[in-house]
Amino acid sequence: MIMGFADPFDTLLNLQRSLDATLANDWLQDLTASRGPFPPINIFQQGDDILAIVELAGIKKDDLQIQAKENSIRIFGRKTVEYPGEVSLHRQERVSGEFDRTMSFPVQIEPDGIKAEYRDGILALFLPRAESDKPRTIKIA
Repeated sequence: MIMGFADPFDTLLNLQRSLDATLANDWLQDLTASRGPFPPINIFQQGDDILAIVELAGIKKDDLQIQAKENSIRIFGRKTVEYPGEVSLHRQERVSGEFDRTMSFPVQIEPDGIKAEYRDGILALFLPRAESDKPRTIKIA
């Protein structure tokens, strides 16, 4: 007796549904809900200047470095997660390790005028636009 499938596309569709259901179940995964770049950053313009708000929860100020060059900012450092004494880890969603993130801007930044404030795991970077990059008003004679 020869057995065949009524419709091979139905078989493939059922297989795809089974795979999707398996991947949708997070019981065996050790991923966090956020899968984007780390650290998360919001950047917006305030007048001529740029303001960047960076979430760095659990990172010590001494483990954080910021560099500025022309039209970019680099934020890098290390996040450590420590556990007291002998523990048995059942689920790990708090990530640790080194991170390195660079953002480029459409304007030149004045590196000497940058101000950084770090409080409660939030870094605020005030990035002034370089005077040489600001538009000039030309008087017509």
